[in-house]
Amino acid sequence: MERLTSVKNPTVRALRDLKDRRVRQETGRILVEGEVMIREALGCGLEIHDLLADARCEDFAREMEAQGARAFCVPANVLESVCETRSPQGVCASFSCPEELTLEQLPDVIVALDGVQDPGNVGTIWRTADAAGFQALLLGEGSADPLSPKVLRAAMGSGFRLPFATVSDLPEALKALSQRGYRVIASDLKGCDFYARPNPGRKLVLLIGNEARGISDAVRACADMRVRLPMRGGAESLNAAIAAGIMMYDIMKEYE
Repeated sequence: MERLTSVKNPTVRALRDLKDRRVRQETGRILVEGEVMIREALGCGLEIHDLLADARCEDFAREMEAQGARAFCVPANVLESVCETRSPQGVCASFSCPEELTLEQLPDVIVALDGVQDPGNVGTIWRTADAAGFQALLLGEGSADPLSPKVLRAAMGSGFRLPFATVSDLPEALKALSQRGYRVIASDLKGCDFYARPNPGRKLVLLIGNEARGISDAVRACADMRVRLPMRGGAESLNAAIAAGIMMYDIMKEYE
């Protein structure tokens, strides 16, 4: 296994550049950190390319070579220059991007994000959607890039497993879905009690808005129903990912 020692090495720089959204789009590759996430990506059928490992993960690197990776041994400072985590887990790798769904390919039960900007929130919602039984994630303009290392890390493998789609015009996408029989449920602090909502039917979109502003007026106009979680204590609102999780799990009761 070849050893790379310089942060300026072309392979090292290529992996480091994958932290940039534009580079991910141009190359069709993503950066995955840690043994667990790399195994998840492989298990979901993504193609592995270059891998950097420090001394702790040399055995794992050799294992990944057998899976088709081009593996390199690097010192800790080189790995730290590539990874976003403050204390890297000893290994990172580039993979081919998972394929996005088109609007026409979206399944029946979707969670949609209207300008959810925090990568941790986007990843947590993605992971919770996977756990709760939702079938896809739809991201409107202004939401965090679903393929950024921070989002994928927060999604903990669900970003490789649960399909996603991105759209530049979320209101138009919602109108198109409504024409195909979807009911749009929007989380809105001015909506009705979430637990008093009517049954939306078998095809639905749950909308989660921006952390500070909520859903936009244009998106609100597309909603068949606007709902809010009751605040029985002193808090005025919940974190977007927490609110989405509560709603997704409760909605899925209707599918049991």
